[in-house]
Amino acid sequence: MQRSILLFILIGLCAPAASAEPVWSASATTSTRSEEKLFENGGTKLAGTLVLPKMPGKVPVAVILHGASSPLRSEVLYDHLKRMLPALGIAVFSYDRRGTGRSGGVARGNDYELLADDGIAAARMLAQDPRIDANRIGFWGLSQGGWLSLLAASKYGPTAFAISVSAPMVTPDAQMNFAVANIMRIKGFGQADIDLAIAARTAVDEFERGRLDRPTAQARVDEAASKPWFDLIYLDRTFGDPDKSGWAKEIRHDPLASIGAIRAPTLIIYGSSDPWVPAARSMDRLRAFTQSHRNFETVVVGGADHAMMTTATPQQQIDPAFFPQQAPDSAEYFARLATWLQKQGLTN
Repeated sequence: MQRSILLFILIGLCAPAASAEPVWSASATTSTRSEEKLFENGGTKLAGTLVLPKMPGKVPVAVILHGASSPLRSEVLYDHLKRMLPALGIAVFSYDRRGTGRSGGVARGNDYELLADDGIAAARMLAQDPRIDANRIGFWGLSQGGWLSLLAASKYGPTAFAISVSAPMVTPDAQMNFAVANIMRIKGFGQADIDLAIAARTAVDEFERGRLDRPTAQARVDEAASKPWFDLIYLDRTFGDPDKSGWAKEIRHDPLASIGAIRAPTLIIYGSSDPWVPAARSMDRLRAFTQSHRNFETVVVGGADHAMMTTATPQQQIDPAFFPQQAPDSAEYFARLATWLQKQGLTN
């Protein structure tokens, strides 16, 4: 018995180690390495991850800029870039937005200039990496991140490319009124309720712009607050004075005003079924602009929603609890993105 046990142990020691890969697997054409990277903007330390394709020579890199509800580098929203772009020979850098994850500082979600500067600081850090081609650094962003990618590209001279996904070319108040109307439609409310909700939101916007007195604005908010749908319209029962309100500053941001300075090739993508962003109105505003700015290309992806998904229901698309699960699945979006990057000479 002892001899049998000893023989069993010896056989086990001599047997080849179990492999993590099945015996029928083949080596992938593209492999990657991931590295933690730290960088700084204005004394604030920020933390990110560089996903680098293993290949000779210097490679381009795309810096991911955050959507308002997707501040962490680990969001599934960004996973498609980490898998797709290295296979095309493009590195990807994602980081935790200031005030979240391992990044320091205070969350400043409506300070577009500061958030764009964080992305530029990441680009400057990456330009010092000997494996990165400093002449081929660009920005990708979705929703608010799409605004930020365009703003960063307008401020950072060496930008090689900019990709903006689902970023409205209207002011934030116009975008939110569009979204609130659609949220209420999806929830089954009629036009009279929608009109009342938009009137309340517009009253606050007009007060913040100095065009309406506080009592009138407050009365319209109070009327809306008595309705069963008030919690759906992204409006507080009270509001700050224009000199103290972040929203007052935010609604003055017109993204179309800042993109004229972009000299890099730029791709702007919308989904045809996006309840959050007025894609048709944005395209109308861009149409005249792109006639004089040939470096811009615009695309509307059929059947895609705000996150370039084709499988989410309208109820899921407006549900904040579903936001962390959003991940692009539109084949057309992937094809458009890859084709455009190849056309710019960025792929390997």
